[in-house]
Amino acid sequence: MSEIADRYRRIAARFTERVEGVPDGRWDDPAPPEGWAARDVVGHLATWLPDYFYGRWDLDAPLPPDAAVDPVGAWRSLDAVLQAALDDPEVAGRRRSTHMGEHSFEDQIDMICTPDVLAHTWDLARATGQDEALDPVEVHRFVSSMEPLDELLRTSGHYGPRVPVPDDADEQTRMIAFLGRQP
Repeated sequence: MSEIADRYRRIAARFTERVEGVPDGRWDDPAPPEGWAARDVVGHLATWLPDYFYGRWDLDAPLPPDAAVDPVGAWRSLDAVLQAALDDPEVAGRRRSTHMGEHSFEDQIDMICTPDVLAHTWDLARATGQDEALDPVEVHRFVSSMEPLDELLRTSGHYGPRVPVPDDADEQTRMIAFLGRQP
């Protein structure tokens, strides 16, 4: 297993814990970002990731169930497809031209999917009253790779305005604020 596959597996496992740990009746609770409910966090991933990855990298996989109806099933289905693809050296190494240049499947997972799953782990935990702590090594990796791209990411529309935090804020707080969430 590659370092990228291992990183995705670890981060996805923590998201899976949050998905499977949502208490009864909490799927419709408000979630970051504003206007979302807890199930929308899963729905976001279960929509954009298959749209981006399945066809582009020729993944022969069914679309996940509708997260509005079955958020746990939607995540489990999507996660199984992505992990199987990362575990297959032929698929993991497939190269495609993307809007970010030519990259392998696993490189694209590492650049855009894994950080998104990390961020949304916090969102789901916040929405449903679960443990919000994220892996500090991965938080550091996120902060150090994303902060230099601040202006580009803000103008792309993928991130809202950064929330101000004290200069001595820990890295997870800085990451959450960078995403435009109230830590």
